Amino acid sequence: MEASFGPTFSAVVPGAKTEASGTYKQHRRTPSSSSTLTYSPRDDEDGMLPISTPRRSDSAISVRSLLSESNMSLRSTFSLHEDDDDTEPLVFAEQPSVKLCCQLCCSVFKDPVITTCGHTFCRRCALTSDKCPVDTAKLTVVVNNIAVAEQIGELFIHCKYGCRLLNTTPTSPNGAGGGASPNGAGGGTAASRGEGTPKMGGPGNFEVDPMGCPFTIKLTTRKEHEVSCDYRPVRCPNNPSCPPLLTMNLEGHLKECEHIKCPHSKYGCAFIGNQDTYSTHLDLCKFEGLKEFLQQTDDRFHEMQVTLSQKDQDIAFLRSMLGKLSEKLDQLEKNLELKFDVLDENQSKLSEDLMEFRRDASMLNDELSHINARLNMGILGSYDPQQIFKCKGTFVGHQGPVWCLCVYSTGDLLFSGSSDKTIKVWDTCTTYKCQKTLEGHDGIVLALCIQGNRLYSGSADCTIIVWDVQTLQKVNTIRAHDNPVCTLVSSHSMLFSGSLKAIKVWDIVGTELKLKKELTGLNHWVRALVASQNHLYSGSYQTIKIWDIRSLDCVHVLQTSGGSVYSIAVTNHHIVCGTYENLIHVWDIESKEQVRTLTGHVGTVYALAVISTPDQTKVFSASYDRSLRVWSMDNMICTQTLLRHQGSVTALAVSRGRLFSGAVDSTVKVWTC
Repeated sequence: MEASFGPTFSAVVPGAKTEASGTYKQHRRTPSSSSTLTYSPRDDEDGMLPISTPRRSDSAISVRSLLSESNMSLRSTFSLHEDDDDTEPLVFAEQPSVKLCCQLCCSVFKDPVITTCGHTFCRRCALTSDKCPVDTAKLTVVVNNIAVAEQIGELFIHCKYGCRLLNTTPTSPNGAGGGASPNGAGGGTAASRGEGTPKMGGPGNFEVDPMGCPFTIKLTTRKEHEVSCDYRPVRCPNNPSCPPLLTMNLEGHLKECEHIKCPHSKYGCAFIGNQDTYSTHLDLCKFEGLKEFLQQTDDRFHEMQVTLSQKDQDIAFLRSMLGKLSEKLDQLEKNLELKFDVLDENQSKLSEDLMEFRRDASMLNDELSHINARLNMGILGSYDPQQIFKCKGTFVGHQGPVWCLCVYSTGDLLFSGSSDKTIKVWDTCTTYKCQKTLEGHDGIVLALCIQGNRLYSGSADCTIIVWDVQTLQKVNTIRAHDNPVCTLVSSHSMLFSGSLKAIKVWDIVGTELKLKKELTGLNHWVRALVASQNHLYSGSYQTIKIWDIRSLDCVHVLQTSGGSVYSIAVTNHHIVCGTYENLIHVWDIESKEQVRTLTGHVGTVYALAVISTPDQTKVFSASYDRSLRVWSMDNMICTQTLLRHQGSVTALAVSRGRLFSGAVDSTVKVWTC
């Protein structure tokens, strides 16, 4: 059964121009009130079968999208997808095969592409759709379908100057705006066909105009034909106000046109007339005799314009080059400034390194001087190679300077407090690794102290936190001072905390701290506290106060020099303190008389520690100058200088003959004999 399609025209017959190129042919069109076309199949070699109502099993290509629910026939007009063809009328001379129709837009393929699923779609449809309508696979463009594109290019269409809009009245000789037949050629109105309101000017809204161009051409050669089509509308070159013309009528119109201008009108000639008067005017026109001069003038003027344009281009090029040179100059200046900055930075670093080298050299010279002094004095026993301390390892893990250390000898644990607001627990016996990180303070951890199975930590957040050493858990937090807690020490079930101009005494009751008394009369920050069996020693600005441990009364005051006292150590025979101004003062513990001032450090003495044996007593000092010094208290001589830290040494602790040192370089080092 043959299907009925599209606009009103009969079967195509060979025309006048088929022998020339074979790309277009003339056909005879008979007006009819019918809106259908009796379709004749193409030659067998084209591979095109007559279109009939398809069955789902007829082809691997689904045509369900080409049929409406009422089994309406396909229209013979197909829309293109490209923007530049959206307003071009496209009316096929013969109904295209369903195999040349995109299943997504139901139109003839426009720029056909093959997707990953093996089917062919319009490029725009494939790019704007998610899934294939056949197998629901994701659409991805693989390659252009050149074979299908060539088949579509061979289809014959009507010249656009032989088409007109549907449902409109003809208004021009070429029928570009022509109307439909009274009974609605093309299958009735858009509304009656279930298509909604047509888009005016679109390719799907056109039909063949019997008054227009009678030729059909191949789709690939439409532009070539339409450029030279006799039915192409043109305007009168003499006067745009003349009625629209067709190309084939232009020559006749020019013979009768009354608006021919003189060729010298651009020089001021006002003549306007017809062809007859034009010839007479040229004989009398005053500009005609000057036309060679005027032409030469125009040529010269044109040459000057070309030269001026060339000069403008040269100026623009020079400006561009000038801009690039300016940018390059700016970049060179910036690079030079960066190099100067790097040079200044390197010079500053070299100066600092030179100063460090000189300071280290000075320390080594002092060390050699002390050794020579001991040799000259005959004190050979004090220089014992077996007593030389060496660095045996480094604990690394803190993210800020280490300010305090404390040893729990029962479990061989070392606690370190840092600017990173944490306390790290180090195994000093077996694994030599961090066992746990204690978190709880909101400020720098400045002080640590052990009493029984409790660890007490003081911080810049003005609190004291109580930790269980066995479980390493926080058990209590006390708001201790109005200022940072600088130092902690314990004795006789009491905890002493130092801050600005105050020392608080706390009774230790389980996990609680009960304020017992506040010691006042201090002149500055209390940065050093040491408790012995009978006394508490506190250091502040150029003063050491000695308190009775039971009555908590001040029993003695030692005056020092060198600024604030930062550290205190007590041996069996001496009281030792380190000061802000690099000095270490030594007093006799019985007479309270100052017996010596030890020099050698070139920075604040932050910490002191003591190791006592039956044979000798050694005091270790840690300084801002990044060094540790070992002092023999028998003869008050520095026996060794330890240089391994990369920053100021701020804290010391001793346990079982080992020395631990914490520094601003965020490390803790272990020293042994």
